[in-house]
Order: sequence, then structure tokens, then C-alpha cells
Amino acid sequence: MKAKNDYPDTGIPKQEVGSKVDAVEKISLADEATAIDFFGVVKERLLSVNKWAEFAGTNMSTFQLTDAFGNQVNRAAEEGDYLKIDIPGPGTALGKGYDWVKIEEIKTESKPDMDMITMRVRPADNPLSKNTETAHFLTEQASSTFQVKRVGKHIYAEEHGRNEQANTYTSDTLDNLRNMVVGWAAMLGFSYPQWKALVKGLIRFPGEKKKHK
Repeated sequence: MKAKNDYPDTGIPKQEVGSKVDAVEKISLADEATAIDFFGVVKERLLSVNKWAEFAGTNMSTFQLTDAFGNQVNRAAEEGDYLKIDIPGPGTALGKGYDWVKIEEIKTESKPDMDMITMRVRPADNPLSKNTETAHFLTEQASSTFQVKRVGKHIYAEEHGRNEQANTYTSDTLDNLRNMVVGWAAMLGFSYPQWKALVKGLIRFPGEKKKHK
């Protein structure tokens, strides 16, 4: 389900085990100057994790940015921060009702006709707990890479999930059962509509109406 575009993917982990997902959206603007200005808006949206549900226009999941200690913050995302995710249905005991991922890298790159920012997150432990087990329905081998880029007058927003496997190896039996159900649902494609809605929302041009399908 990989989409082609005008610039090769970078910063996306190699697919080795489990399943993967690729959600890609593109917008073409009137000229490069307009695209350069709008890319700044898109970049800010990507780093505004607390507003992701608003950008996506769905109630499938909500995202809360926290610092490295699990304290909720309202600012642009930074490396080392965590995302506390509330998905429909029961949460994990390890995550105190939430799924947790950690931002392991935020990288920017610019060339004469291209600007790009990549943010990679990975399932992680609950920073509010002393338990170091992964508090997420996927194992720590999985990753989600969020990327927005401008190529000339075109802007792309992408989410690339890699090495997705259900996290059924924790010390909590009920968490394992829950993770098996949620993890397999995600691997079967149920997470795709959420990411597709988010990448669409990230590059929605001012004045453009939200389209729900």
C-alpha cells in the first residue's frame, strides 16, 4: 500500500517482521512560494500532538504530549517526550488506561527545492510507573514515522508503521489479551483510517472543508 511521490522516503525503519502501514496524502499549491509558507504551518501542526484529533476530525483516538517524566505539556513535541494515547475501548493496566509511545527522533532536512521534518515514535513503558514493560498494544519493535515534506509546490504528509506485532508478552494476562485483540485489529488495517484522516488534516489548506468518508 506504498504510495509513490516525488522524493524518496528517508528515516523510515526497514520492514522486517509483522505488518506495516503507509498512509500518504499530497496537496499541490499554486506556486513554490505559497508551498514554502504553508509548509511552516504543516510543520507546526505535526509537532502540535495535542491537536492531532482535532486535525484528523475523528474521535477514534486522542493524543496527549507529556515530557520524559509523564507530565502533561502543551507545547511543540521534542525528542524524548512521550505520547499518551487514549484509544476506544479498555486500556492497559501497565499504561494506567493508556497506550504510550516515546519520541525517539525528530529530524529536519532542507535542500534547494525540498523541506522535510520526520518524527519517529516507538511503543514504550509508562513514564509514570516504575514498571519498565512496554505499555502499548504493539511491541517495542514497532515504530510509527510521521513525515511532512515540501517538494517544489507539492506538500506531502505521511505516516509509516513498521514491524507491527501484538504485544502479548507482558506480565499482565489481561493486558496480553487486550493487546492481542487491538494489535491484530491494527495489523489487519483498522488503524489505517485514523492515520489517513490525520495526514489529510495536517495538509488541509485554510478554507478547505473537511471531508468525511
